[in-house]
Amino acid sequence: MKKSTFLTTIALTLGLLFSINTNAQKFAGVDKSPLDITYYKAERTAPPMIKVIYSRPQLNGRELNKLAPNGKMWRTGANEATEIKFFQDMNFGGKPVKAGTYSLFTIPGETEWTVILNSELDVWGNFSYKEANDVVRVNVPVSSGDSIDDFSIVFENDHMHIGWGTLRIAVPVSKK
Repeated sequence: MKKSTFLTTIALTLGLLFSINTNAQKFAGVDKSPLDITYYKAERTAPPMIKVIYSRPQLNGRELNKLAPNGKMWRTGANEATEIKFFQDMNFGGKPVKAGTYSLFTIPGETEWTVILNSELDVWGNFSYKEANDVVRVNVPVSSGDSIDDFSIVFENDHMHIGWGTLRIAVPVSKK
């Protein structure tokens, strides 16, 4: 009796181990374009006025104008469309924007970029973009700086700065 109880216990234990392994969750590896968040605040400890959630693609030796071609709508990052949340009514590029969350799209150009706030949310890329849902469009000049491999958005000196490669654009932001 003891031998059969022992064998039964081993069989149950092995069965349990194998069933746990076959039902184990499979997690994806690290995203090639990691998600990031940047905030616009009056000062470091102040509550945020604007928050941007975006994915950060890398050039990795590729050409910027092939990843974000001039004259073509771009999701302004990678993966899901970049989202920008205004915690209060603000001016964006000199135009009034009501508090709320918007998708951020851009149309690159050689000398200026069009920066677009759109009411369509929770979309992947710009495949479902509809111009009719645009809330604000602003044109900003292109400048250049030291090359950065990772697409970046930062707030500094009352501007939202976008940079990738040597390209730089800056959208003025201020309280309404």
